[in-house]
Amino acid sequence: MQSLEAELENAEALDTDDLADAIETIGFECTRCGACCKAEADDPHTATVFPDEVRDLQDATEYDWRDVARPMPYGLDGEGTDDAVTGETFEWALQTDTCGDCTFYEESDDGTGACSVHGDRPLICETYPFSVALGGTSQPMGEPVDEEGVVRAHECEGLGRDISREAAEDLAAALKERAVRELREAIAVRDEYEPADPDEGVVVHDSEGAKRPDGSVYDG
Repeated sequence: MQSLEAELENAEALDTDDLADAIETIGFECTRCGACCKAEADDPHTATVFPDEVRDLQDATEYDWRDVARPMPYGLDGEGTDDAVTGETFEWALQTDTCGDCTFYEESDDGTGACSVHGDRPLICETYPFSVALGGTSQPMGEPVDEEGVVRAHECEGLGRDISREAAEDLAAALKERAVRELREAIAVRDEYEPADPDEGVVVHDSEGAKRPDGSVYDG
């Protein structure tokens, strides 16, 4: 398994023209079906968001931190309210509504979906259904699009539709940015990490240090 630093170098060296070629080959156009924004079966919508992206969404909506993001549930114990859940987690996820859909998802009467913060949406939303597989820090998700298996495509009804070269290049640039950002975030989380007391509720470790679920600093 490569180090995070080595993976970061690989991410920074990605050729956006090659990424755009792969995206253009398979093709993509959003159909606004909303599948990527809604809960799946009994699993709430889960999309990773960086701390600065949370603040950007706060600025765009004037929401509180909790209205924008929630602690990534993986690794936490308990269910229900914050008082009943404890543990440490290492990412933020976009907040969900009572149905488990993204809190920013809107649906018209004809079933067409829309994002209420589309212009400020996080990189993970901007780049869906594509991702980049680098190194060995995690199991690559999605099916390979290119021969090298670097670009992956997740299940989406918008795949296979015509895409302009300009749109493919924009998507490729965002995809590279996301890959770099994810690795820089992971390195910072690793370097900033100090064990917290799970008996004191939920602690989220991000690139800026340890935080409470409301985004405030965890002081131990």
